[in-house]
Amino acid sequence: MGLISFLKSKFSKKTENPDAESYSKGMEKSRQNFSNKLTSLSKKYKKVNQEYFEKLEEILIESDVGVNLSFRVIEEVLEKSKQQKIFDSDAINELLIETLFKDYMDKGEQLTEIQFNDKGPTVLLVVGVNGVGKTTTIAKLAYRYKNQGKKVLLVAADTFRAGAKEQLQIWADRLDIGIVTGADNADPASVAYDGVHKAVIDKVDLVIVDTAGRLQNKQNLMNELAKIKRVLSKEVENAPQETFLIIDATTGQNGVIQAKAFAEVTSLTGVVITKMDGTSKGGIILAIRDELGTPVRFIGLGEKMEDLKEFDIDSYLYGLCVEK
Repeated sequence: MGLISFLKSKFSKKTENPDAESYSKGMEKSRQNFSNKLTSLSKKYKKVNQEYFEKLEEILIESDVGVNLSFRVIEEVLEKSKQQKIFDSDAINELLIETLFKDYMDKGEQLTEIQFNDKGPTVLLVVGVNGVGKTTTIAKLAYRYKNQGKKVLLVAADTFRAGAKEQLQIWADRLDIGIVTGADNADPASVAYDGVHKAVIDKVDLVIVDTAGRLQNKQNLMNELAKIKRVLSKEVENAPQETFLIIDATTGQNGVIQAKAFAEVTSLTGVVITKMDGTSKGGIILAIRDELGTPVRFIGLGEKMEDLKEFDIDSYLYGLCVEK
């Protein structure tokens, strides 16, 4: 059974895969751009030739899969098709999807959920440029883990952007969870320290620390994040246990550039992709995985609190590739 057939069979049982419909609905724009183009191409070329592979390459690049990954995957598909004597366009498309799947899986571990400490609070540091949906994602993560019975505390360590702590305060009030804030332009590391100190005293399970979204001066950002990490580890051993980068899917290759820049200044344990429902270029997930090797932990498929889903490569490929 090919991968597409497997996905169709797997997700036909909705009771076993409750998130399948969310992925399918949230990735509709990307599917129309990617899957429909593959279908149209295969109808035009019943038998493949060099031009067909060039068109496949264009579809991948236009879907934000990334130039380097697109070139490499097409070369691999071309080589496999020659070895296996596959000339049918539909079979080539299937081979393409399988190769993309294998490339993602070969990059390493597939963690999704936050890995909690057995003792003391687990600290999650959240980074990303302004405007990517960082504050909303923090709220959705807090909502998710509060509903799992975890005691959650927010820390507003972005003390420079006007309105940042007020926005986080609004979410804390809505979710009825604790928050630690500081004065405008206060030292972010000092606010972070106050937050984890309170978390230890109050026996909090999860501390989510918001940080400034500035990339104009990497050295300043590096110094700031390094200082935050130092003070966090003084209160909680090995903190932060998790560092998530928030990327807006609608920014396309700019999102990949942001991801590489943040990876240079801090050790990332995961990526959260927001606004996937708003883009027609869903390949950004594959590009970021290829460039960073860091797993995508969650994916935003809508505006509701429940629309932040664990990233699942099968559900993703189903949403991206299986026509409706």
